[in-house]
Amino acid sequence: MSLQLLSSQDGSVLSLVENLKVSIAASVFQPKLELVADSEGKKELRLQDTKSGFELIEPNSIVKYLASLKTKDTKVFEDNELISQDQTILFPALKANKLDSEILSKIGSVTSADSESVSQIILFASLYPILSKHSDSKLSGWFKQFSEIPAVATGISNALKITKIQRVPEKNTNKVKVLEGHSVKKSEGKLKPKPNERNILITSALPYVNNVPHLGNIVGSVLSADLYSRYCKRRNYNALFVCGTDEYGTATETKALEDGVTPQELCDKYHAIHSDVYKWFQIGFDHFGRTTTPKQTEIAQDIFLKLNANGYLEEQVMKQLFCPVHKGFLADRYVEGECPRCHYEDARGDQCDKCGNLLDPFELINPRCKLDGHTPEPRESNQIFLSLDKLEPDLRKWFEEAAEKGKWSKNSKTITNSWLKEGLQPRCITRDLVWGTPVPLEGYEKKVLYVWFDAPIGYISITACYTDDWKEWWKNPEHVQLYQFMGKDNVPFHSVVFPSSELGTKEDWTLLHHLNTTEYLQYEGGKFSKSRGIGVFGNNAEATGVSPSVWRYYLASVRPESQDSQFSWYEFVTKNNSELLANLGNFVNRLVKFVIAKYNGVVPEFKTTDCEVYPTLKKDLDSLIKTYVDDMEAVRLRKGLETAMMISARGNLFLQENKLDNSLYNDSPEKSDAVVAIGLNIVYLVSAVIAPYMPETSKQIEEILRVPELKIPDEFDLWVEPGHCIGKAQYLFKRIDEKKIDEWKALYGGQQQK
Repeated sequence: MSLQLLSSQDGSVLSLVENLKVSIAASVFQPKLELVADSEGKKELRLQDTKSGFELIEPNSIVKYLASLKTKDTKVFEDNELISQDQTILFPALKANKLDSEILSKIGSVTSADSESVSQIILFASLYPILSKHSDSKLSGWFKQFSEIPAVATGISNALKITKIQRVPEKNTNKVKVLEGHSVKKSEGKLKPKPNERNILITSALPYVNNVPHLGNIVGSVLSADLYSRYCKRRNYNALFVCGTDEYGTATETKALEDGVTPQELCDKYHAIHSDVYKWFQIGFDHFGRTTTPKQTEIAQDIFLKLNANGYLEEQVMKQLFCPVHKGFLADRYVEGECPRCHYEDARGDQCDKCGNLLDPFELINPRCKLDGHTPEPRESNQIFLSLDKLEPDLRKWFEEAAEKGKWSKNSKTITNSWLKEGLQPRCITRDLVWGTPVPLEGYEKKVLYVWFDAPIGYISITACYTDDWKEWWKNPEHVQLYQFMGKDNVPFHSVVFPSSELGTKEDWTLLHHLNTTEYLQYEGGKFSKSRGIGVFGNNAEATGVSPSVWRYYLASVRPESQDSQFSWYEFVTKNNSELLANLGNFVNRLVKFVIAKYNGVVPEFKTTDCEVYPTLKKDLDSLIKTYVDDMEAVRLRKGLETAMMISARGNLFLQENKLDNSLYNDSPEKSDAVVAIGLNIVYLVSAVIAPYMPETSKQIEEILRVPELKIPDEFDLWVEPGHCIGKAQYLFKRIDEKKIDEWKALYGGQQQK
């Protein structure tokens, strides 16, 4: 008798099951008989005797017949319970393409694998489409044993080689299946420190209300603090981020005089401008306040009086420059003249912009009032000084411990050490002004607190305006860590003057834990200048039409952490097109579109063992996550961004090395299923690690995946589970035409727009 076993080729899952049944039976009972495709192109399964014309077409009958040829036992043609379940439960489910994990509960158990059992061959083949992906069934142990029998494995291999399945996507039911316990916790009500949690108080240098903030101001303080705050919240730390406008002082009075408005009107105007700029940049303050409040007066005066009571204030006579025309004392920066060192004619009284040397206004040659050009005259005035020399021992001890324990940035420590090295001297903390916190001493009714004594206290008063429980943040050093962000020019006031004021009160303040300082962001080879309006300002960024995510990404990528860095329009456009669009955008878009097109947006059942590179991938991702977390914990924000993008690039490489395309989907369905499911989880991971930098983009990815905010993890996991349904694809980034480079250079390279 000459037998020929011809495969089923209708492209269905049922076709695969039929081929598995007869291929395994042939391998076990008739090893020389191999399943082949019909040379005439017929698609029906059949066993033929080419000599006699005998033919069988029903797969279970073929299995029984092949068994009988070997065993010579007619009992193989009898049905038992397992075969009955195949006929009454599994076959209808396969035919309707509704074979799922629920069906498994209706099938009886099998204890030991027997390759010569007709019923086990039939049952194994019928369950193969579901049990090859599910490993949590009561039948899984038997299924694994049976599949590892050599003759069975050969039969499976032959069937898989010859069977071409037309895959039918699952129905998208909008089901959400995501591992629980890994999402970001949502806070309710006012934030306050919590026991047994990491409580972090975050501030950024208070922006002054005399102009629109430029990009250097933004990246140096509020954006840097926001990146860290968002990281903390994404790690489920209990973090409070406060900031506000610094509104008192000489600069406000003189700017108001220039503009012909009252100081309060000026502050109201610029507070709103700053709020709008930061809102557009998606700075996530928990509270953005201001220093012109009753709370500021109350707390600043209380600190002042405690310092006085403890003997840390002293009266001195101070010589200042006074403008006889507008009848006011001049702040150093409002005196201009010729630099005594480089002879630059427009040097300011505090610093020369050309040579960079710090100056005393009395050093200037031919000094003049910046407001009206008249020559100021020296006058003496009684002022109150903070006795920093008396506070130096306590301050030095605190600084040495805090800088080491809090891992301050290098420039923060260098600048503070330079002050301490020279020895601290009493510093004036009052001014002859109207606009400011009144000095609460008899005889000083017409004077106010100096802005650099008063302004840092604004962090406290702004918190007090946010919550009545402000002392739980600011007088709780055992349970709260204070992180402060600023440009390097603000360091001494936060590392010397402010902590000295707190120490001098003899109260238990939450002192600075980590000070993070940036160098300067330069503009196209020159300097930003708030006073001269040179460079790109907050309102200019919005006017370009480029999304806040791109601006945040670029500024974080050039954040001047250890040395000055440059803003470049060429680099700005290149990073958008080559990094955001080509790396991150391409990775997410390519995978999401593939899942929607091929899987109807449903995450398939899969096994990581079907993706041979998974162990290496997980090891790589775990290493990158550790590097990312280490960098962010140490507030190396620029490095953190680089690592986040490396995670995205690793995801891109994963798709490339597995050649995710139609061929993989059709020819290696199990591998394709594993690749897309694992890939979507990498996308989910990316949404978490980029969230501090690009919150809007992170939210877009979460909307695409239809997932909650993922807590930044310690290692990679498969959070998005089989059966989860994703949403519609969205473009994350747009290409910027390179012609815009010259256009923006011309438009924003000079003066600030009015």
